[in-house]
Amino acid sequence: MLTRAYAEALDAADPLAAFRAEFVIADERLIYLDGNSLGRLPRRTRERLRHVIEHEWGQRLIRGWGEGWFDASQRLGAKIARLLGAQPEEVLVADSTSVNFFKLTLAALGARPNRRAVLTDNLNFPSDLYLLQGALRLLGAAHRLQRIDSPDDLTGPEPELRAALGPDTALLALTHTAFKSGFVYDLPGLTAAAHAAGALVLWDLSHTVGALPVDLNAAGVDLAVGCTYKYLNGGPGAPAFLYVRRDLQDQLLNPIAGWFSQKDQFDMGLAYTPAPGLTRFLSGTPPLLSLAAIEPAVDLLLEAGLDRLRAKSVAQTEYLITLWEAWLAPLGVSLNSPRDPARRGSHVSLGHPDALRLDRALIEAMDVIPDFRYPDNLRLGVAPLYTRFVDLYDALDRLRTVLVERRHEQYPTERPIVT
Repeated sequence: MLTRAYAEALDAADPLAAFRAEFVIADERLIYLDGNSLGRLPRRTRERLRHVIEHEWGQRLIRGWGEGWFDASQRLGAKIARLLGAQPEEVLVADSTSVNFFKLTLAALGARPNRRAVLTDNLNFPSDLYLLQGALRLLGAAHRLQRIDSPDDLTGPEPELRAALGPDTALLALTHTAFKSGFVYDLPGLTAAAHAAGALVLWDLSHTVGALPVDLNAAGVDLAVGCTYKYLNGGPGAPAFLYVRRDLQDQLLNPIAGWFSQKDQFDMGLAYTPAPGLTRFLSGTPPLLSLAAIEPAVDLLLEAGLDRLRAKSVAQTEYLITLWEAWLAPLGVSLNSPRDPARRGSHVSLGHPDALRLDRALIEAMDVIPDFRYPDNLRLGVAPLYTRFVDLYDALDRLRTVLVERRHEQYPTERPIVT
């Protein structure tokens, strides 16, 4: 297992190997392990954008709105719904993850007017915590944020969260796959526990969608959001998606009411009446060029099949951990991700006191792109559509070289603006 020939044999037997050719790979020596932050560019996306710009916009002009633009948010949402175990009419692509999270938070709290607590933990992406704080400031002092902290900053405090649910809990808001450690929550179990307490649940699926199967309908999930530029390969700053369970859609109100969420939109009425169904969670005009960039990438995931992608992801993260244990653990590198693959997403975090400088050495001198997350996490993202086993072998071999030769010590300890 510790030879490059073994990794090459795994790649030769990989049923998804052909999908790598679907992506732009400008430098074959560069090992890209940051697809959990920004996915690679699909070749089909270049062709799709060229068609949208030159034909749909360039030639059809405003007629494009009647030729596929107007329902693009719904059409693309229906495709993403297939990755989430949701119905086509339960997912929309619109706005950013933060805007969608804010909308659904306030919508949920409005539906539980006699409850005042929002329950969460410290493993959320920080933006979600900022948004919860901002939403509660708008609602006044009666509402409160109840945060339960992980005992080890690696695994989610599930027993403590269950115990904290009570008659005053309006909303449980959690990130399904923790961004630092890759820990995966028991989504069905925590959803059921929240419902038993009379609370709604909002899941952030940004590090899940496209990498792990979930079944939102089977679990009875109320609300969810997620981004499209990580494992969905939708491009930098691509619009996000939101999910609202079908039976809740007409009970909830969008706090950012806009023209695209108005009933009988083209009547141009001056009084707002929310559209029926999920359309009421749109706000302003959708960004058509960005939406167009997402669709070919989602099609690739659907072609590959999420079960096959997950199987490869588990095999690759297991392989990473095997290499870590043999090569890096003796050099003082810890494993900051769960050992149980059922509780681990598609990235592996390695811990080291000099993780930032290791990150810089890999990027600047070794042609490996991982990323760093404070305080000591070197994240290695596995994107099964294009990551090879030999990429993982070479990346950890180069990391071992950096550590043994102490190459990272030439880099400053100050954090750059972007890590």
